[in-house]
Amino acid sequence: MKGFSISRRFDYILLFAAIFLVVFGVVNLRSLAPSLFPVYFLYLALAVVAFIIFSHIDFEILSLFSKHLYILSILLLLAPLLIGQVTRGAIRWIPIGPLTIQPAEIVRPLLIIYFANYLTSQKIDLKRFINTLILLTLPAFLILVQPSLGVAILTLVGFIGVVLASEINKKLLLFGGLILIVIVPLAWQALAPYQKARIITFINPGSDPYGAGYNSLQAMISVGSGKLTGRGLGRGVQTQLAFLPERHTDFIFASIAEEMGLVGAGLILVGLFAVFWRISSVISDPRSFAARAYTAGIFLTLFAQTFVHIGMNMGILPITGVPLPLVSGGGSSLLATSISLAIVTSCRKQIQS
Repeated sequence: MKGFSISRRFDYILLFAAIFLVVFGVVNLRSLAPSLFPVYFLYLALAVVAFIIFSHIDFEILSLFSKHLYILSILLLLAPLLIGQVTRGAIRWIPIGPLTIQPAEIVRPLLIIYFANYLTSQKIDLKRFINTLILLTLPAFLILVQPSLGVAILTLVGFIGVVLASEINKKLLLFGGLILIVIVPLAWQALAPYQKARIITFINPGSDPYGAGYNSLQAMISVGSGKLTGRGLGRGVQTQLAFLPERHTDFIFASIAEEMGLVGAGLILVGLFAVFWRISSVISDPRSFAARAYTAGIFLTLFAQTFVHIGMNMGILPITGVPLPLVSGGGSSLLATSISLAIVTSCRKQIQS
């Protein structure tokens, strides 16, 4: 009798790499932001439960409900505008007891499931491609108005990953690129003033060291001051004296580099490399075309998230407020990444036994 071995399909290297990054992050978060605890343990528990649940759901089943997941994503993105909590001028979070959930993070893997199935279920012609762009515009707009530029960019990156992994005519890619060129000036006008200031100051952060360039300069100082082994946990000058803002989320890489030095930063890179390596192995051996497209979207999203986070911490990219996957203190980001990786494990081709 033929069957499928779930244990042989499950990627334990990916699981252990993810656990290592989460534990490494928690150890550093206890030093950087002890006030997050014990509430942060609730996010960890939710992430573990979500990983277990989604890793046991076949990707084909999720594919059957892809349209419903898209509708659910739109409803979740509308929720903050109706019942959300305003924090520093943004309305991105929904309070649930002691937790605050950011739907824009949670819906990212759900949207990628939808687009992966939509773009692989039929041959992609110009009409279908335009319909896809329209379907992408709605959630992207709802994310931008919150406003959350970083999450909107990552959503777009995930979509691009899906498109590249699908069998799409290269002329349509050129058409999409031309549309993107037209949209960029319009997107610039839609940015909030502080977002424009971040991009302008990125070119020369020293021009406004106490304003828009402050975060970038403090992050670069933190990274450079850690040297090889760092100042030690709880001994970082920039982090512990709060010169570095958002040290537990947007600038956790700089915080770790200061307190644990090149060694700590290197351990993070090794863990993330292991995650990317295992995800790429699923792309080369997927269960279906839709599974390959989904995994490619997740790979490009997490890779871009890591690249942007580390880049802005080192002063080579503008500040966009992107957390480091599995390491930063964002509970919604942790939950979304856990769901994404769990679904990736179900995308691996089953081995008959």
